[in-house]
This record gives sequence, C-alpha cells and structure tokens, in this order.
Amino acid sequence: MLDTLRVSEIFYSLQGESNTVGLPTVFVRLTGCPLRCVYCDTSYAFSGGEKMPIEAILAQVAQYQCRYVCVTGGEPLAQRGCIHLLTELVENGYSVSLETSGALDISQVDSRVVKVMDIKTPSSGEMDKNHYENIAFLSAQDQVKFVIAGEDDYCWSKNIVAQYHLTDCCQVLFSPVSGEQNPTQLAEKILNDKLAVRFQIQLHKLLWQDAQGK
Repeated sequence: MLDTLRVSEIFYSLQGESNTVGLPTVFVRLTGCPLRCVYCDTSYAFSGGEKMPIEAILAQVAQYQCRYVCVTGGEPLAQRGCIHLLTELVENGYSVSLETSGALDISQVDSRVVKVMDIKTPSSGEMDKNHYENIAFLSAQDQVKFVIAGEDDYCWSKNIVAQYHLTDCCQVLFSPVSGEQNPTQLAEKILNDKLAVRFQIQLHKLLWQDAQGK
C-alpha cells in the first residue's frame, strides 16, 4: 500500500554526510534494500522494521521540532510509498533529502527533495547496478556520492565524473571507506588533480565511533 511503509527506525541526530553535514536532522530509515555493498554499515535495515502509516511517520517526525528530514535506508525507493512520503514531508514544510543507492529510478521523486545519490564504485561489488539514466534527473541542488576504497575506485570515479560532466549538473562528493582508504591521502589526490568535488568524511563515525550509518 502506498500510504504504509515498513520503517526500521526514526531518530534525531546530526547529519553525518552530504552538504548539510553537522545540521540537526530527523532520519527516517526505511526497511529493505536490493543491493549488498561490501562496505554497507546498515545491513540491519535489510529486513524487519515496523509497518507505519505515513500519517504516523509524520507525527513522529514532528515531535523533534526539526527543520531537516533525511529519508534513508536500506534503499528507500525499494518501497513504492517512499515517493508519497517524500512529497508529504515537503508539503509539511520540511527541508527533505533522500539518500539513494542510484540503482533505482529517481524520475518520480518530488523536485523539491534534495537527492543524494550514490554511484557505486568497483569495490562496492554492486557497480553493475548503477542506473546511469538517473543522471538526467539531477539538478544543482542534488549530490552524487562516490564511496572510495582505494586507487582503483578513485581513478574510476574520476573518469565517471568527467564522462558524465557531473560537476556541471550537480554537486559531487568523494568519501573514503572507513578502514580502507586513508582520508588524508584521498584529500591530497583531490587537491593534486584539482577536482571540483567535495571531500567528505562521515562525521557521525568521528563523534560516535561505534555509530551505524546515519
């Protein structure tokens, strides 16, 4: 049903990634994901969760009295009702972002929602799931994220950015895989190559070292 979603958790924290990093945010984590990235830190959201009407989700979000809401997963677009939830959140006056794997169609997402979309790198194990047609539906407010585990990922990501002229249509984020890619070395590569991308590191893992994905 489009007015009911399976929800793993709703919680209040600081945004750990994207261009709103550090801002207090309400996270709505939907259950389920068709991908199995090797570095995934939210595998607990693959199954389980609680069925909630959209009205109940909105009521719980409202309790936090927070402007920013991030709908994440899992892969939130794996549930058809996600599109409806996103629009309802925007209509209720929130600044809304969607964190999506890039493997599913984003064309129906409300244009007022900020899309933070992965393009899966080779080390993810899910590179063949990238839905490059999504790029046509990105705008200047949106962000594409590359999660980088090493030199092969970095070179591949740099080539994809150039091939699709991504910095001309949206913001581009390069993020190191925790424990795999040295963040300082990645930052130096970006500077040496004069890439017009934003380096980001997961803030929540610096503040709360045992934190799962936020």
